[in-house]
Amino acid sequence: MPKDLQYIFGFNESTPLLFTQSYFWVFLAVVYTIFALIVRRDTPTRLHLRNIFLLLVSWFFYYKTSGLFLLILAFVTISDWLIAKQISRKSKVEGRRTPFGSEPSAEGRNSKVEGRRTPFGPKFWLCLSVVIDLGLLAYFKYAYFFTNVLNDLLGTQMQVFDLFAYVGNGFSTSGAFDVDRIVLPVGISFYLFQVISYTVDVYRGRIKPVKNILDFGFYVSFFPQLVAGPIVRAEEFIPQLYKPFRLSKRLFGLSVFWIINGLAKKIILSDYLAVNFVDRVFDNPLLFTGFENLFALFAYSLQVYADFSGYTDIAIGVAMMMGFYLPQNFNSPYKARNPQDFWRRWHMSLSRWLKTYLYIPLGGNRTILGLGSWFRTLDPQKRKSLAGNVNSFITMLLGGLWHGASWNFVIWGALNGAGMIVQKLWRNTRQHARMALMTLLTFALVVWDFTTDLPAIRVFLVWATILWFAQAVQYIYWLIEQGTKSKEQRPSSTDSELHNKRFSSATKVERPLSIVHRLLSDAWAILQTFVFITFTRLFFRAGSNLDPATANEVAWETATNMLAQIGGAWDNSVIIPFVLEYWKVVLLFVVGMLIHWLPTRFKRRYRLLFAHLPLWLMLIIVVIAVVILYQFITADMQPFIYFQF
Repeated sequence: MPKDLQYIFGFNESTPLLFTQSYFWVFLAVVYTIFALIVRRDTPTRLHLRNIFLLLVSWFFYYKTSGLFLLILAFVTISDWLIAKQISRKSKVEGRRTPFGSEPSAEGRNSKVEGRRTPFGPKFWLCLSVVIDLGLLAYFKYAYFFTNVLNDLLGTQMQVFDLFAYVGNGFSTSGAFDVDRIVLPVGISFYLFQVISYTVDVYRGRIKPVKNILDFGFYVSFFPQLVAGPIVRAEEFIPQLYKPFRLSKRLFGLSVFWIINGLAKKIILSDYLAVNFVDRVFDNPLLFTGFENLFALFAYSLQVYADFSGYTDIAIGVAMMMGFYLPQNFNSPYKARNPQDFWRRWHMSLSRWLKTYLYIPLGGNRTILGLGSWFRTLDPQKRKSLAGNVNSFITMLLGGLWHGASWNFVIWGALNGAGMIVQKLWRNTRQHARMALMTLLTFALVVWDFTTDLPAIRVFLVWATILWFAQAVQYIYWLIEQGTKSKEQRPSSTDSELHNKRFSSATKVERPLSIVHRLLSDAWAILQTFVFITFTRLFFRAGSNLDPATANEVAWETATNMLAQIGGAWDNSVIIPFVLEYWKVVLLFVVGMLIHWLPTRFKRRYRLLFAHLPLWLMLIIVVIAVVILYQFITADMQPFIYFQF
C-alpha cells in the first residue's frame, strides 16, 4: 500500500487518532459532508442510512485508534445484543415483568414453567453477559496486577501470556503478535461499562432490547465518546437514533463553542502544563525541591481536569453537531465543598454508573452484603449510616481499581472513600467534640513527627495544624453565636415586648458577621476539598502512563520520593527564582483556576452569547482561537490521559 494511503487508512500504534490532530479534523470534515448529504431528506430510509454510516465511521475511528482491537469491540457488541434478546425472551417465558410492563408471551402463559425459574433463565443470561464483559476487562487490564499479586503471595515466577496474540499468530505466517505482552485496548473500560448497563437495564425491565444490531452497534461505538466517555446509558441515547436530524443556529453555535472550549482546555492548559513542568517533576521528583514538587501536584490537578473535561467538551460538541446529545460529565468539580460533592461533579457519568450498578446492588444505605442477623439488630439510623459508609468505601475502592491496575490506584480510591466517610461523620459531630478531636490529632502528629521524623507525617502535621487553627476560629464563632441566641431567647416582661421580638426576628436580615462567616466557610470548604483531592492525585498520577509490567514498583517509588521532597526541609530561597523561571506555567495555573471558579451563571451567559453571534463573527472568533491554539501546540502530541483507562 502506498505511504499516503497507509497513513490515511492504516493503523499506527505510535500515532493514534486524536482530537488534537489536524488529521482528525480533516476526517471529521469529510464525515460531516457525507453526513449532511444523507440527512438532507427527512425519511426513515435516510435515518437508517445515517445510523449505518456513523456506525462504519465509528468503527474506522476505533481502528485508527486501536487497530485489530476493533474485533473485541465487535465481539462485545454482538454478544451483548444477542444476550439482551435472550434476557427479554426468557423474561416473557417465565412470566416476569417485562420492559415497560408488557404482558408475558403466549408461550409463557401456556407454559408449565410459568412463574418458575428455568435453568437458563434471565439471570443466567445476565450473569453470562457480566462474566464475558468483566472477564475481558480483567484479562486485558488486570493480568499484570493479578499475576504480581499471586507471585508475591505464593513466591512463584509466573509470567503473563497473551492468548489472543497466540491465536492471532495461528492465522499469520509471520508471527507478528507478541505473546509475552498484553496491550490494553483504548477505551475498553468505557464501552464495557456501557454494554453492562444495557444488559442490566434490559434485565430490570427499564428498556426494551434493541431490535436492530446495527443500531445497537452505533450506540456502543459512537466515535465522539467511544474511547474516553462520557459513559452513555442506553435509555438516554438509543431513543435519539430514531429521531430526525435537527440543528438550529443556536445549537450549532453551542457545538462550536464546546469544541473550541475543549481544545483550549487540552492544548493551552493540560498539554502546556504537562510538557513544560508537571511531567518533568513526576519523572524525577528528587531533582526538584519540595515547593516545586508541591506545585507540580497542584498543577497536575488542573492538568487532569483540563485534559479529561476538554475531551468531554469536544465529544459533546461533535455529537451535538450531528444531532446527538451526550450527558454532562463535569460540573466545576473544584467548586465542591466536600469529597462527596466532588464525586457528584467529577466524571459524573462514571459516578452515576457506580451508584446505579454497584453501590445500590451492594445494598446502598440499607444493608451490607455478608452481614446477616447482627446487622439487623442495630438501631435503624446506625444501620443506615453504617451501610452507606461501608458500601461507599467499597464502591470508591473498586472505582479506583477501575482506573488502573496498580496498588496506587487502590490507595487513591481508598483515600477518596475514607474522605467521604470522614466528612459524613464530621458533619454529625458536635462543635465541642470537633475541637477536642482536632487538638488530639494535631498533638498526636506532633509526637509522631518528633519520634519518627517521617516526611509523610510532617506533611500531615502541617495540614493538621492549619485545620486546627481553622477549627479554632469556627469554634470561637460558634460560641459567640450561642451566646447571642441565648440572649435573644430570654423571656420578655410583657406581651407587647414579646410581640415586638417575634416581629423583629421574622423580618430581620442576615447580619454582616453571618454573611462574612458564610462566605469564608464556603471558600474554606472548597479550598480544603481541593487540597484533599489534590493530595490523593499524588497516587493517581504516580500510577499513570506506566508499563503494566512495572507499574506497581515505579508508581510507589514516585509517590514516596515526592512525599519525601514535600515533607523534607524546604529551601524558601528558590521560590522567587522558580516563579521567575516558570512564570508562564504559574500564570496559566492561576488563570485556569480563576476561570474554573467563575460563577456558573456567568459561564452560561457567555456561552449563549457566543451561540447567538452572527455566523461571520463566529467564524472570525474561531479563526483567532485556532491561531492562538496553534501557538501552544507542543512538538510531542500528548494523548488524552483517560485513553489508558
